[in-house]
Amino acid sequence: MSVGVLGVGHYVPTNVVTNKDLEKTVDTSDEWIRTRTGIEERRIASDDIDSSDMAFYAAEKALYDANVKAEEIDLILVATVTPDTPFPSVACMLQDRLGATKAAAMDVSAACSGFMYGMITAKQFIDTGVYKHVLVVGTEKLSKITDWSDRNTCVLFGDGAGAAVLGEVSKNKGILSFELGADGSGAKHLYQDDNDFLFMNGREVFKFAVRQMPESSVKVIEQAGLKNEDVDYLIPHQANIRIMEAARERLGISEDKMATSIKRYGNNSSASIPIALSEAVKNGKIKDNDVVVLVGFGGGLTWGAVALRWGK
Repeated sequence: MSVGVLGVGHYVPTNVVTNKDLEKTVDTSDEWIRTRTGIEERRIASDDIDSSDMAFYAAEKALYDANVKAEEIDLILVATVTPDTPFPSVACMLQDRLGATKAAAMDVSAACSGFMYGMITAKQFIDTGVYKHVLVVGTEKLSKITDWSDRNTCVLFGDGAGAAVLGEVSKNKGILSFELGADGSGAKHLYQDDNDFLFMNGREVFKFAVRQMPESSVKVIEQAGLKNEDVDYLIPHQANIRIMEAARERLGISEDKMATSIKRYGNNSSASIPIALSEAVKNGKIKDNDVVVLVGFGGGLTWGAVALRWGK
């Protein structure tokens, strides 16, 4: 059996916060943010929209794109570090709102790598024949754990959600290889502090990411029996343009073959890869039979990568 993506969808809030807007509240500048991160603006959810709401909007689009009904979903996996409440899970809230009455539901906590962890967990359930359709969602309202007076972090993050329906696809398509990993000794570099704000040691996280993202990308390409030049599109976690460029250059692929939604949305944590994937599919950047590499890293520290051949 081959397991792949049957449909995708995403949602971002309508409220745009530009670098110029942030210049008015913290000691920073548009030029500083753009040159160091690649971010020009980000979306911030209003007070009446939470992670479960954004997950619902993205999931509805993914189900429509996959031509799969909510009642046909067997399992819902929601990757998030910003749930509405500690419990019940966002996945359970989503299950009820979608009307996915047959689905089991749970959240996955692997920070920015969460969607990758969700995808591979979904693959295992489908591979074994236990489930037929699994809905995987990455959703984050990072604005509610961002210290808007901290210029080192408040410029980086945005809100949003992305979703994918996974199921059986044609032979030789779908997920070809994957890697998941963690290094708990790096937990001190990226975490939620006692004030419930996101803390990041940018220097250490950068060092980790510029090494791990290229390594993971190359590893899954090799495991799939492919070469770097076989990659048609790269979707890295949208954390920092310099980190993303390190992965792209290691693979030797052109700029037009890498997703760069970071310019408009910033870092959406677990939602960044599925948002970028959904946009790329909708914009025709990814076509049937293309080889696509998804790769991310996050707090934990965690990382994950997937090589897949696009199509049903």
